[in-house]
Amino acid sequence: MTTTLDSLRAGQLAGTRRLTLACGLTEFPREIFELAPTLEILDLSGNALSSLPDDLPQLGKLRIIFCSDNRFTELPEVLGQCPQLSMVGFKANRIRTVSGRSLPPELRWLILTDNQLEALPPELGQCTRLQKLMLAGNRLKTLPAELAACRRLELIRLAANQLTGLPAWLFELPRLSWLAYAGNPFTQTLESLALSNAPINGIHWDALELQHALGEGASGVIHRAEHLERDDDTTRDVAVKLFKGAVTSDGLPHCEMAACISAGSHPNLIPVLGKVKDHPADTHGLVMELIDPEFSNLAGPPSLASCTRDVYGAQTRFRLSAALRIAHGIASAASHLHRQGIMHGDLYAHNILHCGQGRALLGDFGAASFYTLEDQDVAPLLQRIEVRAFGCLLEELIERVDAQRQESAPETLATLRDLEAACLSENITGRPTFEDIARQLSALTAGVPD
Repeated sequence: MTTTLDSLRAGQLAGTRRLTLACGLTEFPREIFELAPTLEILDLSGNALSSLPDDLPQLGKLRIIFCSDNRFTELPEVLGQCPQLSMVGFKANRIRTVSGRSLPPELRWLILTDNQLEALPPELGQCTRLQKLMLAGNRLKTLPAELAACRRLELIRLAANQLTGLPAWLFELPRLSWLAYAGNPFTQTLESLALSNAPINGIHWDALELQHALGEGASGVIHRAEHLERDDDTTRDVAVKLFKGAVTSDGLPHCEMAACISAGSHPNLIPVLGKVKDHPADTHGLVMELIDPEFSNLAGPPSLASCTRDVYGAQTRFRLSAALRIAHGIASAASHLHRQGIMHGDLYAHNILHCGQGRALLGDFGAASFYTLEDQDVAPLLQRIEVRAFGCLLEELIERVDAQRQESAPETLATLRDLEAACLSENITGRPTFEDIARQLSALTAGVPD
């Protein structure tokens, strides 16, 4: 069978804009340079590479490079000489050092998850276009203060490092919306208490019969299953999430479990029925209520082009009443989580299930983090970071309300847009709380008929 590498070497890929090679490479194939007139995306993940050629900038149109699951011990400095490069992904390597010279001038999205980094260069603060910074699963003890200059940063993943706290400048980033920091020394006590104190049933593995997979995320696989109730020999359909046990782009599976268990009950959260007990491979798992198949994801995750914003279907439209109910339900769920000292960290439409009529469920706690409610210097700021994420969601919902519905309720739409603007305010302390948001949306929902 002809492989992509064979096709490349035979000169059959002229005009290619995207190239993926995963075939045990130990050296960069020189034939790739023949694609320089068109190549924009290069994915060399899953090989055995430890370096890139010095003449990589000859790929003048290269915008995106992935080299995850290779053998790099440092981020190649040649990347900094690539004029169009905006997305750099080197997850799951052995990277210990990052030189300031390795950072391309147009950098928007940097992925260094699951490496061995102990420090970052101060030059990262010069990457003023940076929007997304993925650093989970390293050995970072501090972050460079110069990062405060990255005013466009919207998403930061800091979970599973060695941080002793969050720097004060983090709360001054005007667009920060999605933050994950679980699994650091300053959060471990809260996570341990959550796992030990939250009441949850243990459901024996032998009482579960797994069926087909319903979906797979970064942290685990969700299966449909039958649970045998031993007290009365009845069965019920459930969903079982089995965690992979390794660091993910968002953080650590046991931190996700702690957040799921501690979240408690709310109409707009997926109910957790218990945790898996006595799995033969000691795999951690949660048993959850099986959601009606009429529910589907509100949107797809961000694309390479959209970077931090979700991707909706071209035909996605909502009645105003349905959009209001979705927004109110999610705001209410977020308010509930923050009352438990939990930041969701990934409040996105792609983590929301909906039925099309306004009923919505917020899921996926992979990026959730705990905080101390009594810390009145930090707690209100963490909530208001998440409020900006909600503002993005509200903006997306408003954009997709049927035009006819918009015309029928101009005052309601105007109030919604004012609320959106308040949530998206670059003055973090001026944003409303989730409690205020839920209250406003409740009143608006009551005034709009189906």
